[in-house]
Amino acid sequence: MFGKPARKTAMLFKLVILTLVTLAAAEDLNFIFNGFQSANLHLDGIAGVTPNGLLRLTNDTKQNQGHAFYPNSITFKDSSNGTVFSFSTTFVFAIRSEYADLSGHGIVFVVAPTQGLPGAFPSQFLGLFNESNNGNATNQVFAVELDTIQSKEFNDINENHVGIDINGLHSEKAAPAAYYDQNNGGLRNLTLISGQPMRVWVEYDGAKKQIDVSLAPINVDKPYTPLLSLNFDLSPILNDTMYIGFSSSTGSVLTSHYVLGWSFKINGQAQELVLSQLPKLPRTGGKKRSKLWTIGVPILSVSLILIAVYGLIYIIRRKRKFAELLEDWEIEYGPQRFKYKELYVATKGFKEKEILGSGGFGKVYRGMLPTTKNEIAVKRVSHESRQGMKEFVAEIVSIGQLRHRNLVPLLGYCRRKGELLLVYDYMPNGSLDKYLYDQPAVTLNWSQRFRVIRGVASGLFYLHEGWEQVVIHRDVKASNVLLDGELNARLGDFGLSRLYDRGTDPQTTHIVGTLGYLAPEHTRTGRATESTDVFAFGAFLLEVACGRRPIEAQGPEQHLILVDWVFTCWSRSNILEARDQNFGTDFVTEEVELVLKLGLLCSHSEPSVRPSMRQVMQYLEGDIALPELSVLGLSSSGLTFAHHEGFDDFAMSYSSSVAKGFSHSSYAADSTLLSGGR
Repeated sequence: MFGKPARKTAMLFKLVILTLVTLAAAEDLNFIFNGFQSANLHLDGIAGVTPNGLLRLTNDTKQNQGHAFYPNSITFKDSSNGTVFSFSTTFVFAIRSEYADLSGHGIVFVVAPTQGLPGAFPSQFLGLFNESNNGNATNQVFAVELDTIQSKEFNDINENHVGIDINGLHSEKAAPAAYYDQNNGGLRNLTLISGQPMRVWVEYDGAKKQIDVSLAPINVDKPYTPLLSLNFDLSPILNDTMYIGFSSSTGSVLTSHYVLGWSFKINGQAQELVLSQLPKLPRTGGKKRSKLWTIGVPILSVSLILIAVYGLIYIIRRKRKFAELLEDWEIEYGPQRFKYKELYVATKGFKEKEILGSGGFGKVYRGMLPTTKNEIAVKRVSHESRQGMKEFVAEIVSIGQLRHRNLVPLLGYCRRKGELLLVYDYMPNGSLDKYLYDQPAVTLNWSQRFRVIRGVASGLFYLHEGWEQVVIHRDVKASNVLLDGELNARLGDFGLSRLYDRGTDPQTTHIVGTLGYLAPEHTRTGRATESTDVFAFGAFLLEVACGRRPIEAQGPEQHLILVDWVFTCWSRSNILEARDQNFGTDFVTEEVELVLKLGLLCSHSEPSVRPSMRQVMQYLEGDIALPELSVLGLSSSGLTFAHHEGFDDFAMSYSSSVAKGFSHSSYAADSTLLSGGR
């Protein structure tokens, strides 16, 4: 009769003992991997283990990511409201890039609630987060980043730093990569992309609530003074059980991220790695070529001479075919200079069927780089310029440094004989204008158009205020807005842009732009400013909302001025009459009215009345209300000031120009491709 209760008691006792053992084992978790040949890690993305035991988080691919996690969850605290235990980890890593001074982003040690990081982006997001969840308190992620790219959006201190991250990539604390010398205590700099193995120590003191991070070359002991020290309680951040591992990502430069060994311990000091047991990194550099001259067999002499002559003729012909200009000063621009042969092969010899479009400055070809298989767009233009070629190319390279999600990246250039080739990322959905005019095959709905408008505004705001130099685009229009695979707007064609340092006079003697988008003061003075860009953006707003070009031919001598027509609808208190009927009735009335009125405001004949792009962004995001247009000079007689010409005068000048034979395409008086003259 006592058998059944006795069995229950015995089972309960075993359960208690098992629970205690599990907790004890979790709290004292301790592992060490001197190489990963037999490690049972959880891998995803492009991560893998090489035959000799290297953990290779990324390989030589672009825009990719890899994760490697310890396979079992780890108990970091005894309850959800408990205090995080002390823990310690050390690992050896190496970052190897195809270039000595460029890399494809960094590597991160991470403590996360799940194995792998679903939805994470590569490049600057390091395979950890994405645009929507970066910085969210619900992420419950602690990480230490070894970052090799300076991302302005995350306030990175430089392109070679160590940072402590909590739930996002805005580091709680960061420092340039370095270590404190044991002998004199001096700080010695380290280069994360040197390709050499380095050691990292990450320690958390649960009692002091303190995080310490140290870094040193592989042959140097752990420094007495940590590189980073941060007082921070991880208890609200971490769950009672978490996963630990590494994350890494690549960008546009071929880079491999390696981990050679890893040690971890809860409630104690992680074991030091046995350096002699760590796997070796791959050798760098190619094999030495054997010399044919070491073959001294007389019978082959004649054959070798004939082969050499034939080879010389072949090389000379090939060099002539792929000849390009390369001067000593261009060496500093390194990876941004493409070889003509590479672009020739990518575009199948610049075949006509690969043409994406053409304009006043040349043709644009679709291509695929033979080595990386990345799709590109190549623009062939004349590089005749009044400014020095060195300054000209320096300007191209400067523009190539612009990075924003709403700009088409300029990847590099090539010079050959009498032409310049500019290389861009390929945008699969082409330019916006083909979705607006002439009975398009695909019509964008209002939601898609409004997203495009905000994207272009964001990109233009970045050009004006988000970079270390002001960039005046000078040709904002629908045909220069490209759409990526998800119909996100990318402002492109900086062919008419002009870089100038803040505070300097951007005066130019050339009028460059497109008829219908030129501000009145620009046509009079030739002076391009942020305000002239805003004027063009105003024409673009009306263009997208109305589905019409800024100037449309209505007959042999008649032309419709779009801004005049929208103004007329507004003056009749029916501005929605001007909207494009093709996007149907599924739209937000307030948004359409906002865009149309903002288009009129940006098109004001007085530059001082036009908003800045910062204000435009605030209007579009609803942070501030758009002022009443009547207060700003709009009346029944037109958008005028008492001492300044209004829309009517400027519209007449446009009509006159069109009547004399101007087209709707870009025009330039003695212009240059990128600078607009100096």
